[in-house]
Amino acid sequence: MNEPFIRPMTIIETLEQHGHEAYFVGGAVRDVIIGREIGDVDIATSAKPEEVMALFSKTILVGIEHGTVVVVLDGEQYEVTTFRAEGEYEDFRRPASVQFITSLTADLERRDFTINAIAMNKDGELLDPFNGQQAIKDRIICTVGEAKERFTEDALRMMRALRFVSQLGFQLEDRTKEAIKEHKSLLQHVSVERITIEFEKMLSGPFVKKAITLMNETGVHDFLPGLYGSARSLAKVANSHLGELKEQNELWALLLLVLEEAECTAFLKKWKLSNRSIKEIEFAVAAFEAVSRDGWTAQILYTYGLERALNVVRLHRAFGIASIQFNAVKEWYDRLPIHSLKELAVKGTDLMSWSGKKGGPWLSETLQLIEQEVVAGRLQNEQSAIKEWLKCNQQ
Repeated sequence: MNEPFIRPMTIIETLEQHGHEAYFVGGAVRDVIIGREIGDVDIATSAKPEEVMALFSKTILVGIEHGTVVVVLDGEQYEVTTFRAEGEYEDFRRPASVQFITSLTADLERRDFTINAIAMNKDGELLDPFNGQQAIKDRIICTVGEAKERFTEDALRMMRALRFVSQLGFQLEDRTKEAIKEHKSLLQHVSVERITIEFEKMLSGPFVKKAITLMNETGVHDFLPGLYGSARSLAKVANSHLGELKEQNELWALLLLVLEEAECTAFLKKWKLSNRSIKEIEFAVAAFEAVSRDGWTAQILYTYGLERALNVVRLHRAFGIASIQFNAVKEWYDRLPIHSLKELAVKGTDLMSWSGKKGGPWLSETLQLIEQEVVAGRLQNEQSAIKEWLKCNQQ
């Protein structure tokens, strides 16, 4: 049994000791079969939520109406969900009702794809009523049951299919692909926040080129925020070296640059990104465009800072553009005479004292000129040198 399953195995043992069934389910089981790194470990059980809560000293209510209780063991959290069947779905997003059941097979039947509908008991034995292991062996993503039904139940599953293609490199089963083509417009009913999560995961996958190609073939992009009619641009994104990018914000910056999006803020707001993320993405785009326009300069390094400069280097690599080395950027940045206006040897009060003038627009303009000269290395960051420079350059 793999290490990530060892601690939560006590949850299964406790449930079984009290007459309940319990199994590991979901992505962790899929990934152990594939041989991928295992993420969150989830458990499905015949025990009702209140029965689960009664058996463990520390629990958190997160989705008790859907049968989910978080059990905390040694500081780690594990979702324990009661076997359930789901009623009719509302708005192509969520079930109108949930019924707790005692059948593992019926519980697995409600899941999205066969690769995610495999259970494992505490002894490592697999229960696979929908042939998920064969799908993994064949490297195929197919729905549990009729694809049309799964996608009309929850339209986000279409984005999840593309995300799994990107993460695993699997193919879409033909019927699954055709169902996505037919039902892609249902994505309009899904919250942007949920779509954004899947889109970001898709962009971060090692097989993103394959996923974007499928996105274009199925036309899904036409129902994503700001991407209508962007198949050609998305193909350019797919052909970029996205593996060179380290941060999520760099992926968004690359997308904006490929789309040649003039209204960055408006585009990013459509995806409901945080204001902080939007600011960082826009700054990275501005830094990239500044380097494209002026080349690498001390002023650009100073204005945008080290992190944005490293964003630019990684974006250059993603686009296949020859660029400065990371170490060279870091060393250059470290050698800058100042790294912020606070480090300038003079303040506005000094300039007013030396000139005998009152404050006004001239003050910030002069400070900016001094700042530029110091950053460029044409003026020493010393009061005496700056005072002498002012004498020679006063209008």
